[in-house]
Amino acid sequence: MSNDSQASVKGEATIILSPSGSTSSEGPPLSPSTTSKPPELPDELVQAGWSKCWSRRENRPYYFNRFTNQSLWEVPVLGQHDVISDPLGLNAAPAEGGDTNHGNGQRKRRSSEEQGAGPNSLKRAKVEPTTPISPSTPGLKPWSSAPEDKQAQSATPATQSLAPAPYRPAVIYWDLDIQTNAVIREHPAANHLPPHPEIELQRAQLVTKLRQHYHELCHQREGIDPPRESFNRWLLERKTIDKGHDPLLPSDCDPVISPSMFREVMNDIPIRLSRIKYKEEARKLLFKYAEAAKKMIDSRNASPESRKVVKWNAEDTMSWLRRDHSASKEDYMDRLEHLRQQCGPHVTAVAKDSVEGICSKIYQLSAEYSRRLRQTHLTLLQEQPTEACASPQQSRLVYCFPVRLAMASPPLPRVELHFENDVACLRFRGEMVKVNRGHFSKLELLYRYSCIDDPRFEKFLSRVWCLLKRYQEMFGSGANEGTGLQGALPVAVFEALNRQFGVSFECFASPLNCYFKQFSSAFPDIDGFFGSRGPFLSFSPVSGSFEANPPFCEEMMDAMVTHFEDLLDQSSEPLSFIVFVPEWRDPVTPALTRMEGSRFLRHQLNVPAYEHEYRSGSQHICNREEMSYRAVHGTAVLFLQNDAGFVKWAPTPERLAELTKAYRPSSARPSSLSSPGPANVAPGDKDSTPKASDRTQSSVMSPGSHDNNNNNDNSSSSSSSSPQDKMAAV
Repeated sequence: MSNDSQASVKGEATIILSPSGSTSSEGPPLSPSTTSKPPELPDELVQAGWSKCWSRRENRPYYFNRFTNQSLWEVPVLGQHDVISDPLGLNAAPAEGGDTNHGNGQRKRRSSEEQGAGPNSLKRAKVEPTTPISPSTPGLKPWSSAPEDKQAQSATPATQSLAPAPYRPAVIYWDLDIQTNAVIREHPAANHLPPHPEIELQRAQLVTKLRQHYHELCHQREGIDPPRESFNRWLLERKTIDKGHDPLLPSDCDPVISPSMFREVMNDIPIRLSRIKYKEEARKLLFKYAEAAKKMIDSRNASPESRKVVKWNAEDTMSWLRRDHSASKEDYMDRLEHLRQQCGPHVTAVAKDSVEGICSKIYQLSAEYSRRLRQTHLTLLQEQPTEACASPQQSRLVYCFPVRLAMASPPLPRVELHFENDVACLRFRGEMVKVNRGHFSKLELLYRYSCIDDPRFEKFLSRVWCLLKRYQEMFGSGANEGTGLQGALPVAVFEALNRQFGVSFECFASPLNCYFKQFSSAFPDIDGFFGSRGPFLSFSPVSGSFEANPPFCEEMMDAMVTHFEDLLDQSSEPLSFIVFVPEWRDPVTPALTRMEGSRFLRHQLNVPAYEHEYRSGSQHICNREEMSYRAVHGTAVLFLQNDAGFVKWAPTPERLAELTKAYRPSSARPSSLSSPGPANVAPGDKDSTPKASDRTQSSVMSPGSHDNNNNNDNSSSSSSSSPQDKMAAV
């Protein structure tokens, strides 16, 4: 009997496009074939997914469940539990009882099932089993994230059914029913080592140790705390050029000295400059800077000229502070800026070798940890039986599909799961990671759609633990740490992008914050089991419509622009990238400058600061009230399209109006999402909030005419904070 439910759920990667544009269908592996006779089972068992099959090897009938992939020689009993995940049968559904309307096994049909799909509908028919689908999470059933289900009102209370009620989140921040239009050339399976909780635990310990080394080096050599989240941005910057084998720790980078880490440490020398609200704070900061600069130049091997300039300016500033007590906040800030201009180059010169030593030492430790970790991983895989998976040989055009690993995963150790209210807690060897139940159910759906080597969910919990631990390692475990680097667009914006511009793919996302089930992410070895197509810088689509909201790392954004222009230049098929980047103007970032001057730019839309929102990067663990936050900087939305993409998804005024409307904060727009908290506007920054009249109103650019309008867009753009101030504010 062919597994119809599996074919409908995992049919995403089965439609193959030939180079000529024709389509062909390749179904997934079939279930054991059944006899042509009608099923000789009660209606209750048929509704639960059971069917009678014939075993050619044993020459006897057996019973197969298409929902759980369970096979039995004896006639199954309604409500029978899975002896592997629930040996005591605590979560088994009662065999009898309940309302008489359900006594014959007929479950109540949902509105989305009663409404038949039209001939042009792209949505697949949904089949909701009445038995638990995941042996790892007994009693939980997959819930639909279809738009009609999101808008449906709560149904009237029903009597007890045959299965436990599924967990449904109060608010859904994704739509996993949208099919992809991204076409790529078929590629073989990746050569990454399969994830393992033991290895992930060791990696977490080594990354924590590396963070501690970085903290100690900054204290010992420069007497400062490490810049906030500078280590996280160092990981992002290194991964854009790293050719090593470890998915997180850099080990093969050129140059060795990280420009990102060097720049951020230098900005905090001799002291860290913070935002000033009051006059007394400005006076103290000016005095501390003058004192630290003088002390630093005396303790380092500086030239006589540098000593003379720094000491004279520092003593002159201190004399002015003792003499003038009536200066305003602006006077103190002007004096501080003058002192930085005079002393900054000399301070940088004496600290350069020391800061380069910090960057080099951290990289060398990372390379050593990566080598040690890979040896341990290979030893572990040799001790456990694994086999290589077959990979396609021909290069043909196909719809994008999740990353597949060439090496099969070994048996994984047990991970404990328990729920605390609405939080799922996963524990391995005393290390616990948490995720709210809504996102845990989302991961279960993504795993069901994308994973092909674990139909019984026997490795699901272990892989979820590895996934959560990996992102915790990358963004840190501090309060609100890493949330700005993993922020996402509001749901209303994604809906408008899909509806107006055919967007069905996210270039920079993760299984935790993605809106579509097809996306690119940082870690193909573990994210591939949950739908990732791999890192976008190594992802080469031929056609499709894409959304790009990269991490706020200058090197990452610059590499992104280079990759976009190469793809647009090589493809003649419809290709479109809608890019969301911070509008940093003081100083302007190279990525934004390059996109504004690109020949593929069709339109640019600037959204002022404090007038739009982002979803928190910690949305999988934060409260609903903390889900959204106001952006403290302007956002530039740029449409990069080739000629065919411009014809198909042109940014017309009507489409742009819908996108702008969707970008309004939820407090001013009716929506099912939670309203964000008040914007974190500092008292001294209220006057710098952009006005509504400062919005850029530019027309749609025809091919070849966009260069004439760039100057107008730049002159009318709203002001924003510098890159250093932006990350501190986020």
